[in-house]
Amino acid sequence: MYSDFVYGLVRDSGVSPTATKKELTPCPLGVLVMKSSLNNEEVFMAMTDFHDNFLFLLRWIHIMAGITWIGHLYFFNFVNVPFQGVLAKEIKPQVNPILLSRALWWFRWGAMITFLAGWLLLLVKYGHGDWALMFDPTDGKMTHRAMWILFGGTLGTIMWFNVWFIIWPIQKQLLTWMKAGTTPPEAAGMAKKALLASRTNTFLSGPMLFGMIAPNNYPSINGVTLIAVVVVAEVIIWGLIKMSAKAGAEL
Repeated sequence: MYSDFVYGLVRDSGVSPTATKKELTPCPLGVLVMKSSLNNEEVFMAMTDFHDNFLFLLRWIHIMAGITWIGHLYFFNFVNVPFQGVLAKEIKPQVNPILLSRALWWFRWGAMITFLAGWLLLLVKYGHGDWALMFDPTDGKMTHRAMWILFGGTLGTIMWFNVWFIIWPIQKQLLTWMKAGTTPPEAAGMAKKALLASRTNTFLSGPMLFGMIAPNNYPSINGVTLIAVVVVAEVIIWGLIKMSAKAGAEL
């Protein structure tokens, strides 16, 4: 007899709870071995197939990289921008190249991995016979689930572009000049352009994240819902930016 925990796993896997070790066929990715708490017998649990495991791995990587990326985006906008405003000018060449070069590394590569893993996940999932999740088989129209995913993915792609083709090249040049102790006339304009792109990404992050979690939590979409999501997200982000000037300034 199985323990409740193992019985639940067996039940969910579709294998009979009375199956013997020989009846549980290992999958290519390995076998999970457990012991029943009642009679200490070994239970060999077949894991899901390669396709399901690969999809889960991509989703896991996508989420971890996304946390890294958006976490650093919020660090730059909610922490670093106010910090730079009070940091003495003569100290910046000693602090910023060391701190920001490291932060920007995690920031840009988090964005790249999030971007690649996300679109690969979409391609593998919907290109492997799951087109019913993308297009309704009854009328051929795009499902609401797919609309949310593409909404979030499109915003994420815009954000990725801003990171790699605007923010990072400008910051790389600014930090190079700072290390050399030079401040060319165009530096101020470039800094404003990078800040604008970073602020844009921050405002896009709210609705983007909603689009990413909506398919499994809010599976319906229409024009009113989309407008409401965008408005609420932008108000929240705007409030956080305003609050960041004073938040944590004093213990």
